[in-house]
Amino acid sequence: MRQRFLGTQNKIYNVMDYGAQGDGKSDDSEAFVSAWNATCGAEEASTLLVPPNGEFMVKGLNFRGPCNATSVNIQVRGRIVAPAMNVWLKGQKTNLISIFNVSSLSIDGSGGSIDGYGSTCPKAHIRVNGCEGATFSNVTIHSPGDSSNTDGIDIFTSKNILIENSTIACGDDCIAISGGSSNINATGIACGPGHGISIGSLGRDQTYETVEEVHVKNCSFTNTTNGARIKTAPGGSGYARNITFENITLVQANNAIIIDQTYGSKYSTNGLSSLNVSDVTFRGFSGTSEKELAITLNCSPPGCFNIVLDHINIVSATPEKPATCSCNNAHGTATYTVPNCSLSS
Repeated sequence: MRQRFLGTQNKIYNVMDYGAQGDGKSDDSEAFVSAWNATCGAEEASTLLVPPNGEFMVKGLNFRGPCNATSVNIQVRGRIVAPAMNVWLKGQKTNLISIFNVSSLSIDGSGGSIDGYGSTCPKAHIRVNGCEGATFSNVTIHSPGDSSNTDGIDIFTSKNILIENSTIACGDDCIAISGGSSNINATGIACGPGHGISIGSLGRDQTYETVEEVHVKNCSFTNTTNGARIKTAPGGSGYARNITFENITLVQANNAIIIDQTYGSKYSTNGLSSLNVSDVTFRGFSGTSEKELAITLNCSPPGCFNIVLDHINIVSATPEKPATCSCNNAHGTATYTVPNCSLSS
């Protein structure tokens, strides 16, 4: 066995020792799950290693906690790939990697990658559900911009999550932060193509959902359909609050800044969203918008409150068509902001 130690406390579990072939053709899913079970069940800090120079084909991995290990690290040094399209059953929707109920988790993708082959992976690439204290760093995700529902990283009912220094290209949200999540930080993310970094959608099917303390910083959106987005559904309740997007670079991004409290309204008869959106700051945005309408703040009555636009400089990618802003029931301030936005006091 090639188990080894990092220092005296961190034991490494190599997927090759659990039967992975790393040839890009064999199904290595069982080996990955076995290596995960050993990593999670260890009595000390432990690391699951995907070694370099291998291509590992997996199908719908489920990594489940809680773990005995004091901390768990996943090191992706090789290449993880989805199976060929004809392997998936028609209509089947499975996440490529799902992590459930794991605390003190870090994922490091330095030198490695996760490749979903676009529509071959019919849903999210990485799904984080019920986790606390997880770090994702140096993760690379690639799928075409026209591959439906291929979210990069989905976060549900989790807290104290850090995603850093990663590149995400996909056909849906690069990062989606859903209900029950708090203290989520994303920094150094290069997103595009994709649908930006989104809070929500929240309140679907008239549910009560909450998200708070989300901080996105030093990120870029390139040829995305959205940039910084908050979306809530009609009929829903709860809140989204204490959210910041700072130091954002835009390259021909659509909907660079958007709060949409009518998300999915054309499919719903549930009326207005009563989910409260407040204490949201957009600061230090610069770059180009693919279409004229660069900023949309579309809030349900009585409105979104304490919305801050500060040091925003977004220009249209088409010089003869200046960028514009649309505000509806948005209360707050706009300082040093281009295009001009008229928020209610």
